[in-house]
Amino acid sequence: MITPQKTESATVATSKNYRWLIVVLLFAATSINYLDRQIIGLLKPLLEVEFNWTETQYARIVIAFTAAYAVGLLAFGWFIDRVGTKVGYTVTIVWWSIAGMLHALARSAFGFGVARVGLGLGEAGNYPAAVKAVAEWFPQKERGLATGLFNAGTSLGVVAALLIVPWILSNYGWQEVFWITGALGFVWLIFWLIFYDVPARQKRLSAEEYDYIRSGQETETNQQTPIRWVRLFEQPQTWALITGKGLIDPIYWFFLFWLPSYFSSTFQLDLKKPSLELMIIYAATTIGSIGGGYLSSRLIKRGWGTLRARKTVLFAFAILELSIILAQFATDVWVAVGLISLAVAVHQAWATNVFTLASDLFPKQAVSSAAGIAGMAGAVGGILFPMLVGSLLDTYKAAGNLAGGYNILFTLCGCTYLVAWTIIHLLTRKPKLVQIEQLI
Repeated sequence: MITPQKTESATVATSKNYRWLIVVLLFAATSINYLDRQIIGLLKPLLEVEFNWTETQYARIVIAFTAAYAVGLLAFGWFIDRVGTKVGYTVTIVWWSIAGMLHALARSAFGFGVARVGLGLGEAGNYPAAVKAVAEWFPQKERGLATGLFNAGTSLGVVAALLIVPWILSNYGWQEVFWITGALGFVWLIFWLIFYDVPARQKRLSAEEYDYIRSGQETETNQQTPIRWVRLFEQPQTWALITGKGLIDPIYWFFLFWLPSYFSSTFQLDLKKPSLELMIIYAATTIGSIGGGYLSSRLIKRGWGTLRARKTVLFAFAILELSIILAQFATDVWVAVGLISLAVAVHQAWATNVFTLASDLFPKQAVSSAAGIAGMAGAVGGILFPMLVGSLLDTYKAAGNLAGGYNILFTLCGCTYLVAWTIIHLLTRKPKLVQIEQLI
């Protein structure tokens, strides 16, 4: 295959750091993605009174979202690899924005479940598209940092929800929360369509930056040859990603969907007002996301092998995550905030490096598909874990000891990362990139 050459344009101003503008776009989309999904958790205390939900019914609403998310990850991972990042991202954000707005029409637990199915299907395309965009726009030594930066959008989205939702509720109603936040995706879409294209076709990109991007990427062959999706499951690298997401993603989803309720029941937090405690916790994920990506990228720049660097930082994060077990002994709200802030920051550092593994281990033609499969595994775990969470909390609530249920959950969360790291290590003892010939 002949590699396209980039030449300077005489009519269009070019940039030597255009790739970081791409990260800004990915960061913004991820922020909107998490803002939209977090709303149901913030409205839970209000909606469970209005619609008389039980913890189990709420768990089923969460399960409806995660089941659809699992299906969407597989579908959009394949779709984005076939149609390209620009079109794929456009479809996914239009889909989830419309679904988010339609929550306003729900009038029962079943209705919210249906709306969550639509949201889950659409939101699933965000990470496969973003990871593929990073693979297209960054050399390997910068991918960890780039992934960490866009992944930090998760915390901004959640913090933004903590600010926006109480303000809308105080001036309008819960229906308007969904209408207003759902519309934000269409604002982002304008900038995406204007500024995004692959490097070889981006006129605003300088020839110097284009050469820098390509010099740090794997050799590309058979770019137009479609992969056989099922062959991804024959690769141990795929199963390493499945482990890293399947065992760990449900933990973050637990933090995302149940923390507001935990602080409301345990520390009598008023969720109708902006919560400094929750803002601090979710803001901490930014430090973890960026720091985790920076750390592995820094090790690679110092000469470490790519996979060795990723696995070393993953092991360090698995050890740090054990600290969440101590949350069960916290009787002061700020001690709980500190422990949970560390836990969610470490989780995001872990997630950043697992996502980056997809672009480290697979050719660009298969990155979205591999990320989609891994994300699907996380979503399946997200289906099963809420069943345990809902049942456990209802049991302990009936016994008058809701805190005991949360204590068990914190212990499970703390131990799981080391189990996941051990499996990933065993599956990737031979560090090598999957060749495109193995997938066609």
